[in-house]
Amino acid sequence: MATGTEPPATEDPHPSRGGVRTGTRAAIDAPHLRTDRWWLAPAATAAVLLAFIVYSTWRAFADTDYYAAPYVSPFYSPCLAERCEPMRHGPNWEIFGSWWGISPAIIILIFPLGFRLTCYYYRKAYYRGFWASPPACAVAEPHKKYTGETRFPLVLQNIHRYFFYAAIGVAGILTYDTVLAFRDEHYAWGHMGLGTLVFLANIVLIWAYTLSCHSCRHIVGGKLKHFSKHPVRYKAWQFVGKLNARHMALAWASLVSVALADFYVYLVASGAFDDPRLF
Repeated sequence: MATGTEPPATEDPHPSRGGVRTGTRAAIDAPHLRTDRWWLAPAATAAVLLAFIVYSTWRAFADTDYYAAPYVSPFYSPCLAERCEPMRHGPNWEIFGSWWGISPAIIILIFPLGFRLTCYYYRKAYYRGFWASPPACAVAEPHKKYTGETRFPLVLQNIHRYFFYAAIGVAGILTYDTVLAFRDEHYAWGHMGLGTLVFLANIVLIWAYTLSCHSCRHIVGGKLKHFSKHPVRYKAWQFVGKLNARHMALAWASLVSVALADFYVYLVASGAFDDPRLF
């Protein structure tokens, strides 16, 4: 049944256009028919992600004020260069020798940033926020051609699973850092400061975001034909599935928490703030 939106069979109404303006699509000249403020969500996404990029870039290249006993910034842990500040019992692994001349944070940040950049939710976030592909539901994208993730560089998104494995290791190391945060500035155990609570909140969110990953859900329960024959994996799959339903919220919460944890260490290490001791 005709709807009145079909172009004539022998005529392309937009011969010079591509993408959503081809003759095979509905002939609607308006970029969208939405009446709400659809642009608020992609604009807010772009603003928050841009703010995090600017902040993390500054802190990564600052190469200072990232350790104040017993706290180490999550941006600099584990520290893999000889030029790192010595951290007693901390994650000092001098894999990179004296030839490494720039900030040691550049080494380790590759893995958590790679995990987030290839994350299924974050793809949606920055595709909409920065590339307008598409900017929102029922809003035409401005690009004339769409190739998805079949070409470079977006084809690299397919290595997300391998970044997930690396993210598990990083989360484990940050857990170790959180345990070390139950010391005082003289490395005596059995103490808790405000920074300890900051680290605890951060590591809980980091683990929740990491385990809510779509790749984790597939690894835990994928390729199983009979859940009844694998009760442990089934229970794990159910748990990960519940987290996965909140993947977007956990992505944002963990992004904010890791930045706050780093900023807290910066304030303490720079002398701008004294870590209050709870006991």
